[in-house]
Amino acid sequence: MNSERIESIDAFRGLAIAGMVIANFIAGVDRIPAWLKHAPDAGFTVIDLVAPMFIFAIGLTYAPSARRRLAESGAWKMTLHFLKRFFAILGIGALLSAGEIALGVDGQTVNWGVLQAIGVAGLVTLIFIRMKTSVRLAVGLLLLGAYQFLLQRFWLADVLAAPHGGFFGAISWSAMLILATAFTDLFHQTNHRIRNLLLAGMASLLIALLLTLWFPVSKNRVSAPYVLLSLGLSGLLFTACHLLVDRFKLSLAVLTLWGRNPLVLYVLHMLLLGFVVLPGLPMLYNLAPWWLVVLEGGVLVSVLTLVAWILDKRKLFVSL
Repeated sequence: MNSERIESIDAFRGLAIAGMVIANFIAGVDRIPAWLKHAPDAGFTVIDLVAPMFIFAIGLTYAPSARRRLAESGAWKMTLHFLKRFFAILGIGALLSAGEIALGVDGQTVNWGVLQAIGVAGLVTLIFIRMKTSVRLAVGLLLLGAYQFLLQRFWLADVLAAPHGGFFGAISWSAMLILATAFTDLFHQTNHRIRNLLLAGMASLLIALLLTLWFPVSKNRVSAPYVLLSLGLSGLLFTACHLLVDRFKLSLAVLTLWGRNPLVLYVLHMLLLGFVVLPGLPMLYNLAPWWLVVLEGGVLVSVLTLVAWILDKRKLFVSL
């Protein structure tokens, strides 16, 4: 393993991508209870946390990678690297969404998905990534506040009509990533990383709960309470993951494998889902019995784990 890699970050990223894979797989299965699917609008389920976990995982490596590349190659090459990365993510997301529209998957009509949200968030965050932690924290909060105001006054219908909030929602996802880079500086740049992450996570949760007095928690709206609640929970989950791996020396080998090639596994799982979704046979997917759902899910996870293992053995990493 690359000496620069931190195993707990790989494991947390693997947990996030595994959650996204499972969430997408079970989304169309009728037998899965509602609390294991995205909330229809206002509300919060465990599945609503997986995308923010992925954003938080990107935040864990964004600023350190930018500082390292700035020192090694200068500002222009560092900027060009991240421009290529996030435009590529945006483009891959657009191709996947276009494929879903062309094939009529779930009645999809809007060419926007989670990778587009991540791509835009990464590009917006690039503008501020060289700034101090306190400045990024202020920028993230101001951007989130501005988005919530515009959402309430002008954008609500458009945001609710598009997956992941569409282009307008990407502003809130950008605020989430900017705030994530500020939060995770507490992990990378302080001697009391665990204590400070816990305090930041708890503060984020408390502010989110306070905001629910005026605004709903909603992934579909990418509302301010949703962003801060998700950041707080992601921070606490990462802290737990780091303690398990770093302090208690617990091996999370499978999650670590997944976390080293998240983009490859995400794209591959979308292609593999086509084998059960595209035939349009209800008993194969939507109305599948429990034994078949478990079998299909097991095959999906096994294939992805095998691919992750092969890529790791060959030292091939496609990072985010």
